[in-house]
Amino acid sequence: MENRFNAIPAAERIIVALDCPVSRARELADMLEGHAVWLKVGMTLFYQTGPAIVEEFRNRGFKVFVDLKFHDIPHQVAGAAQSVAAIGADMITMHAAGGVEMMRAGVEGIRKGVEKRGASEMPVSLAITVLTSMDEDALAASGVNRPIAEQVEALALLAQQAGVTGVVASPLEAPLLREVLGPDAYIVTPGVRPAESDKGDQSRVTTPAQAFSNGSSHVVIGRPITQADDPAAAFDAIVASII
Repeated sequence: MENRFNAIPAAERIIVALDCPVSRARELADMLEGHAVWLKVGMTLFYQTGPAIVEEFRNRGFKVFVDLKFHDIPHQVAGAAQSVAAIGADMITMHAAGGVEMMRAGVEGIRKGVEKRGASEMPVSLAITVLTSMDEDALAASGVNRPIAEQVEALALLAQQAGVTGVVASPLEAPLLREVLGPDAYIVTPGVRPAESDKGDQSRVTTPAQAFSNGSSHVVIGRPITQADDPAAAFDAIVASII
């Protein structure tokens, strides 16, 4: 599906999820340097190391997606977003389910964090729609009684209203989101696996090539790369499967 991200090389649209202890994360960064552009620092790694790991990876030339999925009252989210933007995060997440006011507070916090850092470029702000580990039954059990696609669309429109620059959703919803949000929106999709890989704890998955065809701007891939015998070769093979 046509969007402005299709002109960007595939290697720059794959985000490697380092959901592992810090010693292993550093080993993976060593192996992926010169191959991957983006690394994802999620809760597992950030809560172990704090902000230092973001600065460390950025100083090594990586772009860093800090995926902490803020979801709290607007005041707290504004403060958290400001802090993470101030340490140089290139992507920041918050839950769309927190509502428009909360997301607006998050975007304002990011702006203040950029000012505090003395930078000029705003990080990408992303709203989590429905986690890719959830299926229709899990969504219904949480009290949401409409289909996943409808819930994703509704939350994405709230995020757009709040001024968030993109969303996180499964690649299965990417075609709908690209149509609804337009060609410039970031649509970042976890739940992406090479054809031969195990699904793990993901419920709604596609291959990387299919995700990009569906309209994803970026894909997040963890274990198929990080648990491979040769992570750099695994990364390069995924890139080759997309081109």
